Amino acid sequence: MTATLTATGTTPAGTTPAGRTPRGPRGLVWAVLRVHRTALVFWGLALTAATAGLLWMYAIADEARRPYVPCSEPVAADGYPSCSSLEAITADDYYSTGIALATSALTFAIFPVAAWAGGALIGRELESGTARLAWTQSVSPVHWLAAKLAVPAVLLAAGTGAVVLLNSWAQTDGNPNVVGDWYGPDIFVGSGPAAVAHVLAGLALGALAGLLLRRTLPATGAGLAAALLLYGLTELYREDLWQTVTRRGPEGLDPGRSAWVVDWQSTGTEGATTVKVTFHPESHFWPLQYVETGIVLTVAAAATLAAFWLLRRRTP
Repeated sequence: MTATLTATGTTPAGTTPAGRTPRGPRGLVWAVLRVHRTALVFWGLALTAATAGLLWMYAIADEARRPYVPCSEPVAADGYPSCSSLEAITADDYYSTGIALATSALTFAIFPVAAWAGGALIGRELESGTARLAWTQSVSPVHWLAAKLAVPAVLLAAGTGAVVLLNSWAQTDGNPNVVGDWYGPDIFVGSGPAAVAHVLAGLALGALAGLLLRRTLPATGAGLAAALLLYGLTELYREDLWQTVTRRGPEGLDPGRSAWVVDWQSTGTEGATTVKVTFHPESHFWPLQYVETGIVLTVAAAATLAAFWLLRRRTP
């Protein structure tokens, strides 16, 4: 072989001349990308569609908010436009629907990711024996699993994070009349780092399900069930993740349009009624986001560690 290379000055297919570094992804990373190229293409198309849609939402945002600016009836007067003309040209329905679709897609991305990770990413390769074949080709089980998780984790985190930023940008001033209340389940998760955390947790939980069951369909179902459980628990206990604010006052006490009211109690007799309102003001959005993100990332880390521990237990 050495003589042939010297005489011809070329190298066999798949090799590189001495001293040169191969270009592009290689080894396990390249294998993961090739095996799951269909999922990669789907993810790329989904990101492209989300980006295009949110750019359009931003473009029509001003028009969508026009019915909620000062106006006059029945005709324009005192420098204010006619309310009827604004209602006739508004794009608020398109805008509200588009924002709702984007936030829902971000929120529920955890479910298909968990199902895919359990079935296609891990379960199928263990069931078919592809994983064991890889382990005999100078690839340790630990390195195999690390690549299986690291590659999609980077792509999912980068893509989801980018769409979250675009979604927040497209919502401009966040007018609840057109984008919904900040504490709505879909809007809350899809508007902050919690969306990225949930997607990564779905990946880790699905991978753990695949290693536990080692079969495609059961692992798919188990990964989906684990994601559903995590999402349900975070939604159920979200209001308890940060200290609420309590106010007492007369019957007409109003905590404000943006307040997330979690409890309302009325006491007293007629004519002297006192109300007690417990709520989260809009300023609690980020504390709630950070706490939920930390909890969900902890679940993701625990599931990842459990997956590696289980792999070590079941392999030489």
